[in-house]
Amino acid sequence: QVQLVESGGGLVQPGGSLRLSCAASGFTFSSYAMSWYRQAPGKERELVAAITGGGGRINYADSVKGRFTISRDNAKNMLYLQMNSLKPEDTAVYYCAKVATPQYWGQGTQVTVSS
Repeated sequence: QVQLVESGGGLVQPGGSLRLSCAASGFTFSSYAMSWYRQAPGKERELVAAITGGGGRINYADSVKGRFTISRDNAKNMLYLQMNSLKPEDTAVYYCAKVATPQYWGQGTQVTVSS
């Protein structure tokens, strides 16, 4: 069965960095675009970044451009999100997702940015 398992979240001070990872299994990972979403308390889930199957096209939410980097390793079936210069407003649960039908979502990993 399809599994998406996120890891790497935690508590970090403003200005710090974290690297999220998503281990994918159960489907042909390299054939699909993958995305990172996040959901802060009381807010709707929002797209953070997306990358095509081959990695040739990437897009970011305006709020994270220049600070976050999405990448993938198709040989390892892994998706990554490098997050630098973190701000308190980046606090959220971060989800790895395959949004092409059928959609699959991971369980999420909590990122808290606080001093």
